[in-house]
Formats: sequence, C-alpha cells, structure tokens
Amino acid sequence: MLAKRTVLEAKRYGVYQCNHSQTLAEAAQRMVEEDVSALVVVDDDGCLAGILSRTDLMRALMAQKDWKSEQVQSFMNNQVITVGPHATLLEVARLLLEHQIHRVVVVKNERARCDRNR
Repeated sequence: MLAKRTVLEAKRYGVYQCNHSQTLAEAAQRMVEEDVSALVVVDDDGCLAGILSRTDLMRALMAQKDWKSEQVQSFMNNQVITVGPHATLLEVARLLLEHQIHRVVVVKNERARCDRNR
C-alpha cells in the first residue's frame, strides 16, 4: 500500500508558513500556536524560500544572544527537498533516508513561476 499511496492522499492539509523577513520570535510563536515542529518559509512573492525547524531555532539560540530579533532567513535551511503531490509515500521515504531529513515540502506547478522570478 505504501508504494502506491500518494502524498496528496496522505498529507496533512494546511501549510504553516512564515515570511523570510519575520523575526525568529514571530516564527517560534507560530510554531507554538500551530503545534508544529517546522514552518515553510516564503519570500515576499509567496515563493518557497526555505524551511525553519525547531532545530534551527536551537541553533540560533546557541549562536546569538539576541536570537529572537534575528530574521528567519538567517537561520532557515534554503536547501529544501520538494516533491509533487503525486509522489508516492515510498518515494518520499527514500528521499527522507537519502538526505537524512525529517520532512519534504509538497509543491504544485507554481514553483516554476517562482523559479523564473529569481
């Protein structure tokens, strides 16, 4: 069943995001409010810019005394592994293991528009 089920069929609906120029304090508050361990980071055009996890917040805490006022873009991971909505869960599992990560971001065709704008 894992081999055929797609992320579209299995994914949790709703995307929790923040803007790359928001402060880490704002992003941390959003994570607490939504009870999530990471946020998708978008730029001013709404295009995928990165991902910010609780681990990134801990890294900021260790690196900066005043970490809360730092912008998200300073500590986010901009090397985001993405999949389309029709990728299978088996494909996603392979990516997670191959890249030693905990999450992928599901994107639609709008990504091409964002890539052209850069």
